[in-house]
Amino acid sequence: MRTLILLAGASLACLAADTGRLKTEIDPGRAGVFIDGKYLGPSANFKIARTFDLSPGEHEVRLAEPRYEEIVTKVTITAGKKIVLKESMKALPPAKPPFGKLRVENPDHFAAVYVNGHFMGHVDEFSNFAQGLLLNPGTYEVRIAPLNGPPVTRSVTIEVDKTVIVK
Repeated sequence: MRTLILLAGASLACLAADTGRLKTEIDPGRAGVFIDGKYLGPSANFKIARTFDLSPGEHEVRLAEPRYEEIVTKVTITAGKKIVLKESMKALPPAKPPFGKLRVENPDHFAAVYVNGHFMGHVDEFSNFAQGLLLNPGTYEVRIAPLNGPPVTRSVTIEVDKTVIVK
């Protein structure tokens, strides 16, 4: 049993030596984190900053939230070290009504939701009766991109004061 524990500990130490960590302290915490173009999830979960394991070297970090200006920056990750990225995003002017609502249901709560190619958030933000993405009336292409697995794409038509659910 002791040998097994020592082997597991050694394996974790080797893994930690091969990666560095990026902690994201972003305002707002619901901003999506994209590393080298790949969506990794929201920057915080229940207002607690998330930490991502990354390979050593330079990485491009994009922070996206539809109500804020995007931020793109570079970080340099060192094996075995953690760096903290602190950013406050600048708010955009609010959208104007009328609105309909888009709800999304998917078992991957951190799956990215895109509307007409623009990142809008993750599934958990739009997944229950009290939540939804307000959109002006019209036809949209909605893509749900799970962290693992193939994306789902649907064409939806939003009408004033009605809710459309994409599964």
